[in-house]
Amino acid sequence: MTDHVLTRVANGTGVITLDRPKALNSLSLAMVRRLADILLAWRDDASVSAVVLTSSSEKALCAGGDIRFFHEAGHATPTGGSALLEDFFTEEYALNHLIHFYPKPYIAIMDGVVMGGGMGIAQGGPDTGLRIVTERTKMAMPEVNIGLFPDVGGSHFLSHAPGQLGHYLGLTGLTIGAADALYVGLADVFIPSAQLGELNALIEATPGAQLADKVRAFAAGFASDAGPSVLETQRAAIDRHFGAGSVGAIMASLEKDENPFLQKALGAMRQRSPLMMCVTHEMLVRGASLDVADCLRMERSLVRRNFEHGEVLEGVRALVIDKDNAPAWNPPSLKAVTPEMVHRFFESVWPNHAHPLRHLG
Repeated sequence: MTDHVLTRVANGTGVITLDRPKALNSLSLAMVRRLADILLAWRDDASVSAVVLTSSSEKALCAGGDIRFFHEAGHATPTGGSALLEDFFTEEYALNHLIHFYPKPYIAIMDGVVMGGGMGIAQGGPDTGLRIVTERTKMAMPEVNIGLFPDVGGSHFLSHAPGQLGHYLGLTGLTIGAADALYVGLADVFIPSAQLGELNALIEATPGAQLADKVRAFAAGFASDAGPSVLETQRAAIDRHFGAGSVGAIMASLEKDENPFLQKALGAMRQRSPLMMCVTHEMLVRGASLDVADCLRMERSLVRRNFEHGEVLEGVRALVIDKDNAPAWNPPSLKAVTPEMVHRFFESVWPNHAHPLRHLG
């Protein structure tokens, strides 16, 4: 049980409030389990017709998984808690699948920081998901920055983004705002933060069965307030460079373009794990032809391979634990990354009948 996930049911709507503000609502295993318990119970509860996910803090909906836990558990023995790391990713990805296919309207108020694991619990599926952004939204899949890869279903929702936008977001890990989130298809409607009080009043006053339609109608009045999308402006250049076919080819292409936007992307990629950028690129290529369940199963194997290799442990050490911002990536350069290294990440960890997510989908 955790006191970081608060719940209430009012007027046929189940409201989940993440309440771990000092950690920007970063997900612990206890929080993942609590969310799954709640959603499974409400799924079969006829008195609950819709679900709203929100936060007690205007700073963040959810900044991702608890990466300090990843570091501690990744260095622990089984008796010291490392088995909990296996539980975390298995149960988190199962939660992501549950949310994607949730049979009732699932409305996520993506105000403030929404990154990594936060995206996984906000990206409801196309049939029932309703994703709200505000001018304070800071969205990203920044995993390559810590030596990981865009998980929690990122292999699906990034690979299905228009053109090469998913590759841009996955390989750079850069942050986007509301207008870009809407353009990429990672959000549905915009509501100014000043109107969130009105939105909450609407949620309280509206029967759950009518809530999604009422929220869409309310948001329609602010559709033009999100502003222009930078990614839309840069779309042709992004598609040209990030469609180059490999990480090396992408970076070589970017080096020839003086566009400041693209130079920022190149600068970010130069800081990322060379190996995990290559793994991410391959993952997105593969993910484009997989369904959600198979994407999550692929990611579950990838995360095991990643911790076996140790890249994420070094990334978290450098950026979060020691904060020297000098990760010793292995290998240290893109030229040293071989196809064999990348393919190793995609080798099956378990036989199909024993995969921890074999029951999905």
